[in-house]
Amino acid sequence: MAPIRDKFTIHSKAIVCQDVELKGDITIGSGTIVHPKATIFAIAGPIVIGSSCIIEEGAIIVNRRKEVMRIGDDNLFEIGCRIESPTVGDFNTISTRARVHHTVRIGSYCVVGAGCLLVPTEDEILDDYTVVYGPAAERRKWSGRGKVQEADLRRKHAEYLREMLPKFNRLRRGDGT
Repeated sequence: MAPIRDKFTIHSKAIVCQDVELKGDITIGSGTIVHPKATIFAIAGPIVIGSSCIIEEGAIIVNRRKEVMRIGDDNLFEIGCRIESPTVGDFNTISTRARVHHTVRIGSYCVVGAGCLLVPTEDEILDDYTVVYGPAAERRKWSGRGKVQEADLRRKHAEYLREMLPKFNRLRRGDGT
């Protein structure tokens, strides 16, 4: 097997800490924030991360498929989560220590609760507004109420991180694309 060639395209308005482990063909969109100690591995195919995502420390994003792994806009990947899903829509939250297998495709406005394990044997699609919770990874639909407040809170979170992360961490410079 040929070695993985590193090619990083980091938007000039993205904040990516120097202490992030990046491998493979990775594109990071405008306004996305990647905390130190996060890991992004494009093993088989490239990873394209949309704008305004927050990837917290210890989060692991891996693409094991040959197809492009597309992550939409405004997603939150919390501390210690692991995601291998080939597609992730917009405005999702992958909570602390949650794990999503490469057979799951995630729609938009979904929440995978803390410590949940999504590892189906066959391909599965999480429909929009699905909430996965509990040790048995039970599911329910979210009505969408509070969506505006959630967006405001996430925007303030990103604002705070844009101000604080550069004060205490070295940053990787974008290539201006």
